[in-house]
Amino acid sequence: MSARSRWCVLLTALAAFTTGLAAPVAAQPAAPHTVVLDGARLQQTKARLDHGDPQLRHAVKALTARADKWLDQGPWTVVDKPRPAPGGDVHDYLSQAPYWWPSQSPTADNPWGCPYVQRDGERNPEVDSGTDRQDVEKTFDSAYDLSLAWYYTGEKRYARKAGQVLRTWFLDPATRMNPNLDHAQFIPCKYDGRAIGIIDFSQSYTSVVDAIALLETGAPGWSGKDRTGMARWNSDFLGWLKDSDFGKQEGAAANNHGTFYDLLLAGLACATGDKALARRTVLDARSRRIAPQIAADGSQPQELIRTRSWHYSTFDLVAYTRLAAIGRHVGVDLWAYRGPDGQSLFKAVDYLLPAATGTAAWPHPELEFLRYAATDVVHAAADAGDTRARRAVPLLEAPPGGDLWALRPAAEQLDSIAG
Repeated sequence: MSARSRWCVLLTALAAFTTGLAAPVAAQPAAPHTVVLDGARLQQTKARLDHGDPQLRHAVKALTARADKWLDQGPWTVVDKPRPAPGGDVHDYLSQAPYWWPSQSPTADNPWGCPYVQRDGERNPEVDSGTDRQDVEKTFDSAYDLSLAWYYTGEKRYARKAGQVLRTWFLDPATRMNPNLDHAQFIPCKYDGRAIGIIDFSQSYTSVVDAIALLETGAPGWSGKDRTGMARWNSDFLGWLKDSDFGKQEGAAANNHGTFYDLLLAGLACATGDKALARRTVLDARSRRIAPQIAADGSQPQELIRTRSWHYSTFDLVAYTRLAAIGRHVGVDLWAYRGPDGQSLFKAVDYLLPAATGTAAWPHPELEFLRYAATDVVHAAADAGDTRARRAVPLLEAPPGGDLWALRPAAEQLDSIAG
C-alpha cells in the first residue's frame, strides 16, 4: 500500500472514531425512587432485559399477561357501593370484617341477622358485596401490575391505564377516597369500624407507593398534577395513620397487624420525605416486633394459634421482609438483628423451609395449605444472604401465573386472603 493510501485509511478511521465520540448516547433512565423495591436493581434488570436476557423476557411475558387482563377492567371507586359507610359520606372507604357471620336468619326487624359471631379463618361471602374491599384490592393489584409492565416494556397503554386507575380512586373530586380508614372492617350491629381494618391497606398499599414511583420515571399520561395530588393524599393518610385512635391501636397490636402497621407507617414516611420516621420505625421493629413475636426456633407463636397458621406465618413475614427492604433505603439492616434468644428474620424464614420445599408436612393447623405462599419470603431471605434459603430456591413452588421475583423482588402475599 502506498503512503498516500495508508494516509487515506488513517483519515477514514479517524473520522469514524471522532464521529462516534460526537454521536449522542442514549441516557439510561433514572432509577425509580421506590420505597420497598430497590430502584437501582430494577434499573439494572431493565438494562438486562433490553439486552435480550431470555429468562427476563420469559418473566415479562408472564407479567404482561397479568397486566393485559386489567386493560378492560375498572377503574374502580369508593362511591360505587350500594350504601355509604356508617358516617354517611360516600367517599369514605367501607369494608366488613371477613370472619364474622350472622347468628340469626335475617328478618324485617333484623335485616343483618344479628348478633354476628366470629369463625376464625372462614370468610363470610357477604364481605365481597356491598363494600369497597374487592374494588380496592383490584385497584392496588392493577396499579402495580400495569406500572411494572410499562416500566419494563415501555408500552404506553399500561401507563395510561395505571394512571386512570389511580386518579379515579385517589384524586378525581367526584370519585376520590377520603384519606382515612374510619369504617374499615365494620361488624354489623356492633362496630362502625375497627382499628384492625387498617390491614386492608397496610398489607398492599406500599405496592401502590412503588407503582407511583415507577410512573414518575416518565410515564405518559402521569402529570405533575397527578404527582402533587398523590403526594398530598399520602401525606394526609400518614397523618391519619399516626394520629387517629385506630392508628394507635393497630400500632400496639402484637401480631401480624402490628408488623403490617409498621410497614405502612415506614412506607408512607419514606414516600413523603420523612426519612427520620421511616428509620425510627424500622429500628424500633427489632425490639418491638422481632424479639417478642418470633421465638428462638423461628416460629411465630401468635400466628401458629390461628386456624390458618401457614398462611399467617408467611403473611407476617411478607410484612417483615418488606419492612427490611425499606430499612435498606434508610440505612438499617433488619436482617442482621438478633434478639436476646437468637430471634431473627432468617430463623423465621428457615422455620418454613421444610414445608416450603415440600420435604416435610406443615405441623400446625391449616385449613388450606398452599405451598407456594412462602415462595416470595424465601426469595427475600436468599437475596439477603441466607444460605439455607438459597439452597431452597430451586425447590420452591411457583405461584399461579409464574414466579415474578426477578422483575419485582419484594414479597407479596401469594395466597392472599383478607383479614
